[in-house]
Amino acid sequence: MAKGRLLDSTDRPEVQLIDLNALVTTNIGLAVVGLAIVALVAVVVAIALLRRVTKLEARLGLLTRGEDGRSLESVLGAHLDKVLATSRAVDELGRRTSTLELSARSALQRVGIVRYNPFEETGGNQSFALALLDAEDHGIIVSSLHARSGTRVYAKAVTGGRPAGALSEEEAEALRLARGATKGRPAIAEHATAGPVPSA
Repeated sequence: MAKGRLLDSTDRPEVQLIDLNALVTTNIGLAVVGLAIVALVAVVVAIALLRRVTKLEARLGLLTRGEDGRSLESVLGAHLDKVLATSRAVDELGRRTSTLELSARSALQRVGIVRYNPFEETGGNQSFALALLDAEDHGIIVSSLHARSGTRVYAKAVTGGRPAGALSEEEAEALRLARGATKGRPAIAEHATAGPVPSA
């Protein structure tokens, strides 16, 4: 830079301007052809995409239409309502089952019976000792002594598997059978010979 010249001085080198009109005019044909090709390609791509979207919508329509022509949303809503109703029913059944299980523990569910003939003058095993127990081994023992002169019935309480009084041999066996009984089936035993008369 020469001494004494200012930066904003008018002595600048001359810049040649490009004539855009002349450039566009000479190449306008090529530009139009190029744009037409690009537009044609865009139209072909748009048509292909439109066909694809139409096919997808048809498949989605088949998928989302329920048996009676409802939408997938209404079908899923109906199924969700059924699932919630079933869940509530299962919860209610669970509560009822718990109540029944608690009640069942106190029900007389184990049975042991011993049939025997305590007196030689009577025929057959018409006398018996019957033990009825719940799940906690609480219950009763009922004894029936049959003789020609009549039938006597005795009952004794059982708490936790222990009788309230002394037991005869047949009553003790009936209690043992009841404590070992499973699956709700009574355990039965028969004695053919005469035994001692149980105490009252």
